[in-house]
Order: sequence, then structure tokens, then C-alpha cells
Amino acid sequence: MENLQTILEAVSAGYITPETARQKIQETGYQSVAEFAKIDHQRQERTGFPEVIWGQDKTSEQIARIIEAMSQHQSVIMATRVETQVYEEVKLKIPHLRYYPTARICALGKPNPQKISGKITILTAGTSDLPVAEEAAITGELMGFPVERLWDVGVSGVHRLLNNRHILDEADVLIVVAGMEGALPSVVGGLAHCPVIGVPTSIGYGASFGGLSALLAMLNSCAAGLGVVNIDNGFGAAILAGQILRTAAKIAAQSK
Repeated sequence: MENLQTILEAVSAGYITPETARQKIQETGYQSVAEFAKIDHQRQERTGFPEVIWGQDKTSEQIARIIEAMSQHQSVIMATRVETQVYEEVKLKIPHLRYYPTARICALGKPNPQKISGKITILTAGTSDLPVAEEAAITGELMGFPVERLWDVGVSGVHRLLNNRHILDEADVLIVVAGMEGALPSVVGGLAHCPVIGVPTSIGYGASFGGLSALLAMLNSCAAGLGVVNIDNGFGAAILAGQILRTAAKIAAQSK
């Protein structure tokens, strides 16, 4: 890979254009942390949100060192799937670190509010789906989006959903989190006028196969246009919702 000095000299000499240089810098814009991590500092420019730490299976020492390196470049840092004990160990090294126990997310810094309109609305079928839903909600808030929550409105008591129909009508993008048979996203998809992202969870009895039944039900939904992410992937659903809102805002701005 070319280093930054080589790229800048090539621009100065007229061998490459500034646009080509920008692309090359994006390709080389990472930082090594010891031998165990390479931080992608260009992620926010490409996708709208910086790289996020997958906390599960990392040691507290590894997480702390990655956060310290990221803090030199990013205004918001988050790590997902961090258990309480690991967070407590990391906090000894990074005192200002915050923890969201239901979501199992730890974060540093404050998000900048999005300059675009639009909010992320999140529904759950049941209370047991809350860890995945809160992962989506906290991710959305750390991205700078307003988030509206509506919990425990599953199809076994569908009147709870219908009594809150105004929330669906006012939504810009919906994330619907459900385990068991995973039916709620299909119902919401038939009622909502905005994009719907289904998130299957691993909640359910044995025949749910750890969320596989919910995943397949959502993939086979007859509600056209329902998008589905992987089992328990609240984080991925929130990132997708943010991309939808940003893309809509970009298209609206270009049409003016």
C-alpha cells in the first residue's frame, strides 16, 4: 500500500488527481493497535457512522486499547455485546465510559444530532426481545437520530398494536423485533407506509431453533418490501435504518 507521503507527492507532481488521491487515502486509512486490531478511520466518511467495536470475545484490555486509539479520531465510540464485568474492567482504564446494560453497549463521547429530519421507530413483540431492541435503540441514538420505542405489542394481543396505530402512521422507518414465530414484522409491514426492517430474535421454545423459525418466517413474509437482518442483530438494523434516512434526505436535497 502506498503511504500518505507518496500519495501527496504524486498529487503535487500532477501524476494523480485530487479525487484519485482521496480514494487512495480512504483505502489506506487505518491504524494498527498492537497485533490484534486495525481501526478503520475512514468508516464514517464512507458510511455515515464510525467503526464500532464488537466486544464479545475480546478481552477488556483489547477493548480499552482500541477505545483509546479511536478516541483520538472519533467523537463517538461504541462497543457492542459487552458484558457487565468486562465493562467494569474497561472503565477502570477509561473512567468516562458509559454503559447501557440492557443493550450491552458501552460508549464514549456524545453524538452530533443528525442534520436531516427523520426518526427511527422500534417495536418489540415481547418484553424478552428488549435486549436486541435496545441494542438497536441505543445504536440509533448514538448515531444522532431520535428514537421512538413501542414495546410488547406482539400478535398474541394484536389490539395492543392497533391501539398504537398512530405511531406506525407517524414513523419514517420501522425496526420490528420479534422472536417465537416472528409474525409481528409481517403484520406491521401490511399496515405501515414506510420501510420496515425485521429483526428475528433467538427467543422461543425448542422448535424456534434459536431464532431460525422467526428468521425464515420474516424472509417468507407476504408483506412486500419487508427487509430482514440476521438473528439478534439489533445493531445492524439500526445502521440500515440510518442509511435509509440519510439516503432519503440526500435524494430530497438533490430534487430541490
